[in-house]
Amino acid sequence: MEFNSTTRFSSRVDNYVRHRPGYPPQIIDFLRRECGLKKESLIADIGSGTGKLTELFLENGNLVFGIEPNREMRLAGERLLEKHPHFRSVDGTAEATTLPDRIMDFITVGQAFHWFDLEPCRVEFSRILKSGGWVVIIWNDRSVDSTTFLAAYEQLLREFSTDYERVNHRRLNDGDVVCNFFGNQARLKNFPSAQQFDFEGLKGRLLSSSYAPEAGHAMHDEMIAALKRIFDVHQNAGQVVFEYETHVYYGQLK
Repeated sequence: MEFNSTTRFSSRVDNYVRHRPGYPPQIIDFLRRECGLKKESLIADIGSGTGKLTELFLENGNLVFGIEPNREMRLAGERLLEKHPHFRSVDGTAEATTLPDRIMDFITVGQAFHWFDLEPCRVEFSRILKSGGWVVIIWNDRSVDSTTFLAAYEQLLREFSTDYERVNHRRLNDGDVVCNFFGNQARLKNFPSAQQFDFEGLKGRLLSSSYAPEAGHAMHDEMIAALKRIFDVHQNAGQVVFEYETHVYYGQLK
């Protein structure tokens, strides 16, 4: 499986749209209180993908520039967000957004920071942010052991996924890496959230991950059979639950 972060989700867009979680709406009120977010604030959502985080700020009334290098993800975002007049879709990267200097009040990143080349990314963020602007880096962090189902699902990923350890966002989701990026003490706020799935939803959630073997791969059918066994053991009324903690790191670049 290719590692290129700008193309590896191209075949997974439909599952990503349907089965990946959004973000807790409480984030907006939190950023209003902590960072002075206003409806007039200009937002650059970097690695905006299909627009799950972008939409949160559009619904707050913000003008949001969604920066996304993957063509298929970007087009999906454009379709999903076309009803929002304040959405601007941009073909760019975290390291080269194409945006003007010193224009953004906020830079947001949802579930994408682990794909960035951090040194040039930090230079680019500093270039496009206004003085006193804020950076907000968000992950939906799936629990790996809070229930027996989630522990079994984690073991399935480690057994069948092609490069799970290499691309797992948790390798960058720690305070040291984030604080080094900010150049000072990044602050952190956590929000709990959850998703419920029947088996077809669970399968779609698995296949939305870039490291899960797709149809035609030698391990795909075996992986799906193992997923069905896990589901059958752990389902309750035909459903299983993914528990998340949404980590919101926020601060200003030093």
